[in-house]
Amino acid sequence: MSYPSLQLVDGSSIQPNNPSAILVGDSLANPPGKTTPFVSIGQTVKATYSSVDPNTGKLKTQSRSFVVSGIMQPTGNNQLDKAVIINEPTGNSLFHKAGKYDTIEVAAISGDYVNAVQQEITSLYGSNNIGVITPKAILAARQQFQSGSSSFTIDIAFIALLVGAIGIITTLYTSVNERITEIGTMKAVGAKNGFILSLFLSEALLIGLIGSTLGILMGITGAYILTSGFGASTPGGGPPGAAAPHITPNFLPNDLLNVWLLSLFLSLVAGVYPAWKTSRLSPLEALRR
Repeated sequence: MSYPSLQLVDGSSIQPNNPSAILVGDSLANPPGKTTPFVSIGQTVKATYSSVDPNTGKLKTQSRSFVVSGIMQPTGNNQLDKAVIINEPTGNSLFHKAGKYDTIEVAAISGDYVNAVQQEITSLYGSNNIGVITPKAILAARQQFQSGSSSFTIDIAFIALLVGAIGIITTLYTSVNERITEIGTMKAVGAKNGFILSLFLSEALLIGLIGSTLGILMGITGAYILTSGFGASTPGGGPPGAAAPHITPNFLPNDLLNVWLLSLFLSLVAGVYPAWKTSRLSPLEALRR
């Protein structure tokens, strides 16, 4: 491999002809959140790797000892900062590559030439089923995924609101049917339509208040429970005790308030028709039921 801008910490050395030498990425050598390094220059480490046996075609796991000849400076590239680098002949021997490459990274001298370089490589090697991917294409794919994920989330939220509204309507209708005689009695003693309407709208508002509050609290609790497993171990291996990426839920007070108010509003809207229909009942009709 060739990284012209790759920098090493003091005391490091690149030993391309040493089959036991290994370069270690910064995040691997100095795990985030730890005060002591995981490895140091000159230390002997044991690397565990998996490869496909060319004779049996089965995946086998083996270990081999290496001596840390250098530690890379932070690059900002998460994949490189967590990588270990060995020389090419050793890699071919361990993984049975026979000089074949899985990936070739090409660095343009300027960001202005990235598209031109991509087109040139595609024109030269595209017929050999070689894919050429640029950071811009990766970013576009990520943005497309995030857009689709947002649309899916909105659809789920809409369905949840619709189900909630139907639940409120059903609850109020059930309440009305169970309290027909009570409503007729109240109207017989002089209760006005507006009083009956406000009574059931208040009930709808109370249902929305309790439901939205419990829903927000359960959502926050569920988010913390679901993300509590992330960061418990380093994905894909790595130094024991190394800090793995941790996901922490972030809830904005304004967003929570907007959701809460929207739930109350939908509760009132869902309760309008049952409350209005109830208030229109005549005392005689209500008492006959």
